[in-house]
Amino acid sequence: MRVKPIPALLVSVLFSGMAHAVPAFVNGLAISGATVDQSSGTDFERRVGFFSDIYYDPNRKEWWGLSDRGPGGGTLSYETRVQRFTLDVDAATGAIANFQVAQTIKFTKDGSAMNGLAPNPTNALGNAFDPEGFVVNPRNGNFLVSDEYGPSLYEFNRSGQFIRAFENPGNVIPRSATGEANYAGDTGNVAGKRTNRGYEGLAVSPDGKYAYTMLQSAMLDEGGGDGTVNRIVKFDLASGKAVAQYAYQMKRASQGQGISSLVAINDHEFLVLERNNRGIGVGAAFATADKEVYKIDIAGATNVSAIDLDAVGAVYAKVSKSPQFLDLDKDTIDLDGDGDKESAGKSPEKWEGLAIGPQLTDGSFLLLAGTDNDYSVTQNTGGTQLDVWFDFNAADPYASAIQCPLGETTGCAGWSDSLHLLPGVLHAYKASTSDLAGYAAPVAEPEIGSLMLAGLGLLGVMTRRRKPA
Repeated sequence: MRVKPIPALLVSVLFSGMAHAVPAFVNGLAISGATVDQSSGTDFERRVGFFSDIYYDPNRKEWWGLSDRGPGGGTLSYETRVQRFTLDVDAATGAIANFQVAQTIKFTKDGSAMNGLAPNPTNALGNAFDPEGFVVNPRNGNFLVSDEYGPSLYEFNRSGQFIRAFENPGNVIPRSATGEANYAGDTGNVAGKRTNRGYEGLAVSPDGKYAYTMLQSAMLDEGGGDGTVNRIVKFDLASGKAVAQYAYQMKRASQGQGISSLVAINDHEFLVLERNNRGIGVGAAFATADKEVYKIDIAGATNVSAIDLDAVGAVYAKVSKSPQFLDLDKDTIDLDGDGDKESAGKSPEKWEGLAIGPQLTDGSFLLLAGTDNDYSVTQNTGGTQLDVWFDFNAADPYASAIQCPLGETTGCAGWSDSLHLLPGVLHAYKASTSDLAGYAAPVAEPEIGSLMLAGLGLLGVMTRRRKPA
């Protein structure tokens, strides 16, 4: 079924007459797939899943990297977590170096871990959690995290303790014809989000009044795997309720196309990371990777909360979408540490993290993109989980990959020093003020402002005390 567009609000209108600026690639890092976090347990249990999302908190000057539900695709117990990491940034060039995990915070609810295991029973979420989007609420410093299972939006304090769940709009809940929810798979569902295609993107308005979640792709009752229009849901952070929904037009429906990140530029413009499932991954087809960032504007878009997006005769305005803002897969870096850049076209499959970082000395901003490496783990037809080791110099790194028992290489046929676990990858881009025209950084939370004023007052007292009589 096709939607009738509103000509006056076609995608090109908002951006007509504007110069199309493109952020410049600076450099990249490949972080070993064996990197461990700051929690306790075995090296495998502590393996970092890297960047299902990235967030930079300008008020505290902190970087955060979100790990998802863990290895095993919801079949292995995994205490979900977020990593605070440090990164050296050249203030002049934007070049990045020296990634380090500084702190690991696990998500808990009523004293129990929020776990990556799929919901069981399937009609109740319980503590099942597949975190995919992360921001810091600038008003109180709490964590807002979006989830794919529900899909859900949750708030946690800075120790990772659950505070509240936001009231989800009923139309996104995965459900049967009789309205019974099935959060663990698509079996029996006829409406709502598709399995593993929940709230993949999350952004917060600079004033901390609203959060915006974004479904990875079209809902079951709006085209499913053949759909090309998905939804952005706007939440009021004060009331905890959804107050609007907007329609987003994807590039394609095939190749597993979906969005992976949503970043606020201001209170109505955003960056959207959209990608296919091609590239170097633990189970992906290698060719041809397509990972792009677009700039969108919800101003003038219809609130489609009560509209079936693929209904015959449906009329509504989608969000405005720019031409390609950034091509993430065109720049290659050294993926295996052998000193050579791999040939063009060898892009990781899962570019999922995107963040506007600190301002540089010339007024531009660091734009940081990152990948989810799925912990470099896959499972065979019998359900056994296995590490995946890659030769990144091979023509098709996945076709030449080998699988070994988790955390082991001894006795694994075909293993050699030329093989590597899939790394987490970071790309640094320099985005000019023209690239990010209209950007508004999150406003400082009241506590930070009070502490700053108190510190300045104390400094004044100390200065007066030091003056000679």
